Amino acid sequence: MVASRIPVAILGATGAVGQRFVQLLWNHPWFEITGLAASDRSTGQPYRDACNWVIPGDPPPELGDMIVSPIEPSLTARIVFSALPAAVASEAEPAFARRGYTVCSNASTYRCAPDVPLIIPELNADHLALIDVQRRQRSWSGMIVTSPNCTTTGIAIPLKALDTAFGVRKVFVTSMQAISGAGYPGIPSLDILDNVVPYVGGEEEKIEKELTLLLGQMAAGQRRPAPFVVSAHANRVPVLDGHTVCMSLGFTDPPSVEDAMAALSGFSGPDIVKQLPSAPELPIVLRTEVDRPQPRRDRDAQGGMAVTVGRIRTCPLLDLRLVSVVHNTLRGAASGAILNAELLIAAGYIR
Repeated sequence: MVASRIPVAILGATGAVGQRFVQLLWNHPWFEITGLAASDRSTGQPYRDACNWVIPGDPPPELGDMIVSPIEPSLTARIVFSALPAAVASEAEPAFARRGYTVCSNASTYRCAPDVPLIIPELNADHLALIDVQRRQRSWSGMIVTSPNCTTTGIAIPLKALDTAFGVRKVFVTSMQAISGAGYPGIPSLDILDNVVPYVGGEEEKIEKELTLLLGQMAAGQRRPAPFVVSAHANRVPVLDGHTVCMSLGFTDPPSVEDAMAALSGFSGPDIVKQLPSAPELPIVLRTEVDRPQPRRDRDAQGGMAVTVGRIRTCPLLDLRLVSVVHNTLRGAASGAILNAELLIAAGYIR
């Protein structure tokens, strides 16, 4: 689909999510890493010296000599993948968009802005229409496209399948979020080992807001949030990778367990998404064992790009209960943003 590999850069390249971007973009069929950017304490150093590699595997040795650049829109790249903290992203991402870069962001700063697409390609590729609104309103030639919160992703994908078939009215969710979601060095061991922390700052609000945007509809050039109600509880648990979410759902047309399973197992994205390099063959993997999904066993399904769903049963409070697992640093972070960039190419926004 691309005649030659597109030059890309990573903002926040030395952090844990930035390292995931490096790992996934190295040898990507459509993209070539031409820039690595990070905070002042890392700039000017070779990547191997600036980066304390904390994810599984080793950094690409060919990138070890690449000098880390400042987070400024002077990088030799057409796409920048942002793994920046929200406070840094608030100024840096618009600066890049004003200079014509495509910003595929994993930061939370602009997810809920009315003219910024919040995208999971299998769910709402049509929301890319907001790019035209964004460019017109902000008078820039670039763009910002965002990925949702990692926990939201593990809820939104199965929710979309069920909403399309049966009409979701109410969503009650409790998350058990892996410690890698807190970044590195993350949570002190004395706070998380042998413990559950029933608070993850800002997560509940993100889940409740982002779900309605992701499953909303485009009308007259605007995104109309979905009308269902969401109540979320967020917890941090001593699991390395993989967020687990327990859900109870109410529907306009309550399904049987068998009908819900059929809707989930039959779900797929639009044709434009299916052929993208990072797209999983199955966005949802359905497990029928009584004790699945589990993060250690299911987070890597479909290369970490599928949401695994199981324990589907009736709910005495609402209509249906289920459990999902998502790999929070892959589908819920770096891989999801890369899939968004691939979609932008396929949809003609990047040529």
